[in-house]
Parts: sequence; structure tokens; C-alpha cells
Amino acid sequence: MSTQLTQDEVLKVASLSRLKLSETEVTALGEQMGSVLKYIAMLDELDTADIEPMAHAIEISNVFRDDQLQKSLPREQALSNAPQTDGNYFLVPAIL
Repeated sequence: MSTQLTQDEVLKVASLSRLKLSETEVTALGEQMGSVLKYIAMLDELDTADIEPMAHAIEISNVFRDDQLQKSLPREQALSNAPQTDGNYFLVPAIL
């Protein structure tokens, strides 16, 4: 597993994240993401054959509460960061 990211890979991740990065940020982010991948590669070396899969590292239980009516965001504020809207709803590509 390669831990080095190309500039195109960093730009692809930035595009998917809707981030506009400068050349300096692309370089820095590439190095940071490479460090994360390097750490993950180290974890891949561990023998986990006898380890039972788990959803969480610690024992947890859900704590439920009664639903309570609350004020929600105004429509304009909720839609303000959406890439596309028609003024009332989020517009998303059709997936068929």
C-alpha cells in the first residue's frame, strides 16, 4: 500500500469535500494524508485473526429520550450552504 498521494489524488479528495485549496495547502494536505495512510499501513501489520470484531472499542448502550418539539432552522439558513437548491428544497442528482 502506497502512503504517498499524488497531487491529483489530493485535488480529488478536496473536490469531493468541496474545498478550494492553494498549492501550498495541496502540498501540506498531501503530506498529512500520507502520514495517516502510513499509520493505517502499520495497523495492517497486526495479527487480528483471534480478535473478535466489534462495533465500538468500549461497551455502550443507547440512551433514549422522549422526542420534544423544538424550533428548527429557518429554510433559508438550512439551504444556505447547499450546492444546489430551488429555493425550497435541496436539489440532488437522480440515482437510478
